[in-house]
Amino acid sequence: MSATEAETQFATTTTKKTKKLKPARKQVKPGEVEKKEAPQTGKEYNIWYNKWAGGDREDNYSNKTKSQTRCNIKRDAGLTRANTTGNKYCCLFFARGCCPYGWECEYLHMLPDPETALPDTSKDCFARDKFADYRDDMGGVGSFQRQNRTLYVGRIKETGTGPETEEVVRRHFKEWGEIEKIRVLQYRSVAFVTYKSELNAQFAKEAMACQSLDNDEILNVRWATEDPNPTSKVAEKRRLEEMGREAIQAKMDPRIVEAMSAIRALEEGVELDQDDMEDGRESKRPRLIGDASQSPEPAEQSSPPPQEQPQPSSGILSSDALESLKYFAEVRKKTGLGSAAPPPKPVAAPPPPQGLGLGDYASDDE
Repeated sequence: MSATEAETQFATTTTKKTKKLKPARKQVKPGEVEKKEAPQTGKEYNIWYNKWAGGDREDNYSNKTKSQTRCNIKRDAGLTRANTTGNKYCCLFFARGCCPYGWECEYLHMLPDPETALPDTSKDCFARDKFADYRDDMGGVGSFQRQNRTLYVGRIKETGTGPETEEVVRRHFKEWGEIEKIRVLQYRSVAFVTYKSELNAQFAKEAMACQSLDNDEILNVRWATEDPNPTSKVAEKRRLEEMGREAIQAKMDPRIVEAMSAIRALEEGVELDQDDMEDGRESKRPRLIGDASQSPEPAEQSSPPPQEQPQPSSGILSSDALESLKYFAEVRKKTGLGSAAPPPKPVAAPPPPQGLGLGDYASDDE
């Protein structure tokens, strides 16, 4: 194979790897999905919980029906009008697999990008407003007071051991984003799926609601409560602090960072390496004062006459500081500032008041 043929083949493989997104397809046709209303089990319908008041519970099988559609990222993802208008929110019906608009949709038909910051942090990836507290059943949009990346997955039909169930859950949930960890409660039909990004968890919650894994079950996907493990709490706090630090550093001008580093070094009395300052990293090198920090020089054959060397200080102050204090003490003695102050002069008592005093009023002397 000649060099020209090798370059042509390499260019062909490169163009295949950089495949452009196609326009998004229409997942369903208008009117294809049947809208089934829940059977009336009460007198009043609660629009907050989407059920009849005083009737069935959230976990009751009679209130849950399997979803008629399901999203397939490899087949359904594509370009929409949101890619040209700059809308950063995803389509809720695309996540559920029932968007009839396709490339004409005003929202994104793709997974949310964890690196892209949303315009409003009080909304989820579908532009729905979050609330201060979670619902009693931990469903709904969620809360803006806590960054929740963990989903509770219930009603799993276990047909094998714990690792086998974990593999099934991972295979179905990894389609919606990168997973950090999965915990399966064996013989309880429950799993906890933690994503690396909260946006992926929001998308997966809607995409897997009322879906099935491998055994035709109807999953119950909700938000997980806070992990009571102290180690997990400390790790989550450290992760949030690290994210905040990186976000602040990304928005700061590197010249300001270098200037602040130099000012801090001057205040603390340390030196900064020039190479590290150019890279934006601080490398503090304390000054070593005293004869102990200096490397010993080889002794010469003819040693010079001995000179008075300052004794190294073993305390907090260095030898130079002690010599300066001695010098100022001698100056104070010469100028008389260091002599003891003369004793204060006795102050004469004020003369007694003349005239009628308080003690002489109505006395015998009168």
